[in-house]
Amino acid sequence: MKSKFRAWLEGDIDVMEHITDTTHSSDLDRAQLKAIEKETVKKIDKSPEAIRVIEAERAHFRKIYVAVAIVSCITLIGVLLYAVSMLPQYGVENPKAVEVIRRYIENGLEETGAVNIVAGMILDYRAFDTLGESHVLFTALICVTVLLRIDKKNMRTDYEDYYTIIRDRYFDLSADVIMRFAGAVLIPCILMYGIYILLNGQLSPGGGFSGGAVMGAGLIMFSVAFGFRRTDAIFTQKVINRVTFLALAFYSFAKGYVFFMGANGLETHIPKGTPGAIFSGGLILPLDIAVGMVVGCTMFGFYSLFRRGSVGGEA
Repeated sequence: MKSKFRAWLEGDIDVMEHITDTTHSSDLDRAQLKAIEKETVKKIDKSPEAIRVIEAERAHFRKIYVAVAIVSCITLIGVLLYAVSMLPQYGVENPKAVEVIRRYIENGLEETGAVNIVAGMILDYRAFDTLGESHVLFTALICVTVLLRIDKKNMRTDYEDYYTIIRDRYFDLSADVIMRFAGAVLIPCILMYGIYILLNGQLSPGGGFSGGAVMGAGLIMFSVAFGFRRTDAIFTQKVINRVTFLALAFYSFAKGYVFFMGANGLETHIPKGTPGAIFSGGLILPLDIAVGMVVGCTMFGFYSLFRRGSVGGEA
């Protein structure tokens, strides 16, 4: 007896029909959806030869999946055990641990140009780690897109009719007067506050992650208050892809340049600016902007995928 989730992954028709009936029964015309479902099922090749081919492909995929999963788990366990073995023993004093902290506090302002020591650590001393975190967010968005995206290849019903019904009837809350009024008042304030946090990260608490999260919340509220149709007119799938790609590419090339020059003892010629000014901290401000763009797009992408099965408009 296989679970419903596994049956859904394997394209079980009955499970898909059950999900369609129970999830949208209050808002959709079930008779219309069932008629489309039956018409689509008739077109599927149910010959014994086709069924055998499908089952063989599934069995082959399961074997490869299990093998890759076992090898990945064993490799990860080995790496983690090796890392643990290299750690200092518990209770033993590590004099070198204090050197790093002292360097951050005593030389952080001079070496990074940032008044905020935390921003100097995250986007200067440990910028490579922050680059990895940004790529983790982008990878997470890709994985959620693969699992939740609705298109012609993974829908058992007529894609155009189904998507139109879902988008226009079930997920459209823009007709609520209170929601629209609250959005018109709060959205500009939220976006401005997010921009302030984003640009002020090297001077006070804030930066790319927190500012991007606030701006992402503003985009989510805009789509709720005014509908996905208006959001898609500006924030399309191509816009999200290009903004995310350009932000990650700029971060990678900028810090790659700094790492290369520093490793070879060369001057980067990037001015650190006057401490306390908005344009200070060297690359911290543009890197904060890049991180904020990735975080904002990722937050809105998650919300859009869970609500309607697509990241943005198709334009």
